[in-house]
Amino acid sequence: MSVAEAVAARRSVRDLSARPVPAELFHRVATLAMEAPSSWNHQSRSMVIVTDPTVREDLIQATGGQRVAAAAPALFVFVGEFDDPKLDRSAVHDAAISRGAWTPDYSRGSARAAVRFQQDLKDRGLLREYAVKDAMIVASFAMLVAQAEGLATAPMNGWDEEQVKKAIGIDDRDDLVIALVMAVGYADQLPAHPGRLSHQHIFDSTYGRRFGVSKHIEN
Repeated sequence: MSVAEAVAARRSVRDLSARPVPAELFHRVATLAMEAPSSWNHQSRSMVIVTDPTVREDLIQATGGQRVAAAAPALFVFVGEFDDPKLDRSAVHDAAISRGAWTPDYSRGSARAAVRFQQDLKDRGLLREYAVKDAMIVASFAMLVAQAEGLATAPMNGWDEEQVKKAIGIDDRDDLVIALVMAVGYADQLPAHPGRLSHQHIFDSTYGRRFGVSKHIEN
């Protein structure tokens, strides 16, 4: 399945099958989703794949007992990490240099710039917001990877963040934020496409001016 096909086919599936999903398939989805881009490549996001019955039950309660959560063989929890801007990121930089993606000079400059950028976010109280953004990009990738791998997903609202944090064992961590809880499994029934108002929300250069599909763009 191509990316375009996965985008077109993906639905939020509330009717999930009781059919078990191999653990390696969940791992594959998670590993590929973690290839998502990250601000400064800090990768300040994590994913918790909840299949343990006890933890899963606590998480279901944290969602208010939603039917889709109870039916899902796994619940993916996407966690943003908004830690100290001066935290050691040498492992990220060492990996990039060893792969030939960054030069040592670029790495040093990037490290200094990233600390300034993150400190500015901290001063303005925006570290949490940026952590959520990073985690949500991973969640979007996970939905498309799952679709391509034959799985269905349902991103969820209506959960209590403190209860979710407690369920997965991070209720004592003020530097972590829950970005999204997502039900994952095989579809029992595929819903029809409800449609999108895409054409009403794509604008040309300024908000409100419709973008024409025949428009020719030159660099």
